[in-house]
Amino acid sequence: MVAKKILFITTEISPYLPDTEMSLVARNLPQGIHDRGKEIRTFMPKFGCINERRNQLHEVIRLSGMNLIIDETDHPLIIKVASIQAARMQIYFIDNEDFFQRKYLLKDENGIEFEDNDERSIFYVRGVMETVRKLRWIPNLIHCHGWMTALAPLYIKKHYKSDPCFKNAKVVYSLYNDVFENPLRDNFAKKLKIEGITQNDIKLLKEKADHTALSKLAIDFSDGIIAGSPAIDSHIIDYAKQKEGLTYLPYQKEDVYINAINDLYDRILIK
Repeated sequence: MVAKKILFITTEISPYLPDTEMSLVARNLPQGIHDRGKEIRTFMPKFGCINERRNQLHEVIRLSGMNLIIDETDHPLIIKVASIQAARMQIYFIDNEDFFQRKYLLKDENGIEFEDNDERSIFYVRGVMETVRKLRWIPNLIHCHGWMTALAPLYIKKHYKSDPCFKNAKVVYSLYNDVFENPLRDNFAKKLKIEGITQNDIKLLKEKADHTALSKLAIDFSDGIIAGSPAIDSHIIDYAKQKEGLTYLPYQKEDVYINAINDLYDRILIK
C-alpha cells in the first residue's frame, strides 16, 4: 500500500523558534505522523531571527529563483532547507529579503504589528504552493497551522484546483489563539486575488480583514478544522461546527493529540 503524503504548512517550529503551543505541535506532529506510516513535508517562513549557521540552513538553488507578484511588485522566492536530526525530518524555509530578513516575527521591537503582514502571508502561502509544484510532490492532505497560513485553503481549492499537485488534496486547518490586534490593510482582499478566486470567495474580508474573518475564510475552504488551543473565540468555533460537510476536532491534550489527528486525517482521506 502506498503511504499517504501529508504537507505541513506552519508559522512556527521548535527548535528554530521559541517553544509555543504552535511551534511544539508543528515539531512533534509531523514526526508522529511519519512514525505512523505517512510521508511528510514541512514548511515555515525563514524569519530573520533564525540563525542559519547554527541550524545548518542552506539554499536549494534548483527550487529558488522564482518571482511572485503581489500588488504589481516582483518578490524573489528563495528556498532553504535544514534537518531536525532527532526526528529524521527536513524543514523547508520560505525566504525573501523584503519580508523575512527582519529579526522579529510579526511585531517589531515595540510590539507593533508589521504593516506588511498581509503581503508576508500572501507571499509565504504562495511560495509554499509553488515550491511543492517544483518538487513534484503530490500531497494527499495539507495541514495548515496559524493565521499566517489561512489563505492556503482558499488558494488550494480555487487557484490550484486543476493543478495535478493539488486537485485531489484535502485541507485541514488548525485554529490557534494567535489573534492579531489590528485588521490587515484595506486592500488585502484585492492583493490576494489571483486567477480562480472570485469576489464572492473573499467577501468575508471585504468589510474587515481581522483575525475572525481570516479564520472563517480558512474554515470555508477546509475539509477539517482542529482547535489547536484550549481557548479560541467561540464565534469561530461555532462557525466551524455549523459548516456542512466539515470534520471538526476539538482541542486534544498533549498525550493524545497525535493519534487523534492521525485518525482525523484517515477519516477525511476516506471521504
